Amino acid sequence: MHPTSDRLRVELIVASVRPDRFGGIVADWARDRLDEHAGFDVNVLDLAELDLPPGLDGTGDTERLRERVAAADAFVLVTPEYNHGYPGYLKIAIDTLLEEWRAKPLGFVSYGGSGGGARSVEQLRPVFNELQVVAVREQVVLTRVWDLFDGPVLVEPEGPQSALKSMLDQLLWWARTLQVARATITA
Repeated sequence: MHPTSDRLRVELIVASVRPDRFGGIVADWARDRLDEHAGFDVNVLDLAELDLPPGLDGTGDTERLRERVAAADAFVLVTPEYNHGYPGYLKIAIDTLLEEWRAKPLGFVSYGGSGGGARSVEQLRPVFNELQVVAVREQVVLTRVWDLFDGPVLVEPEGPQSALKSMLDQLLWWARTLQVARATITA
């Protein structure tokens, strides 16, 4: 899709970098819903495709990440829960940047076992708050994710799709509001 003036650019960030991850299936499902939403142009930022060395030395794919995050109006983060927390590589990606995150909204799509990734999201909220990212209230929590999908198809989509629509509606409102605010700050 090509951006237009009334559509906002959202980066769908796939947080897991494990080779056997389930995140690609969840991200594909979320992307399809984002593509159907009237307000966004969607780009997928898969952390597994980036070489991000620890630290702020600017090597690897740091500039590529910086450009993508800086150009975004909003973010949807697809994250698993690993050992009651979020992936370590995600923390490296978050901490690699600072200004580029600021004054932009973020929605969460989490997945996992019985907790559905909710614990990882609760740990991420204060991290993003420190970066002045507005994490929207609504979120998608996919519990026992392996039972929810038959291949790439969500078996019982009503609940998750309703949650995702509510989250995207909030995300769009915040994205438009913060876009105006960022423009007045830089003017």
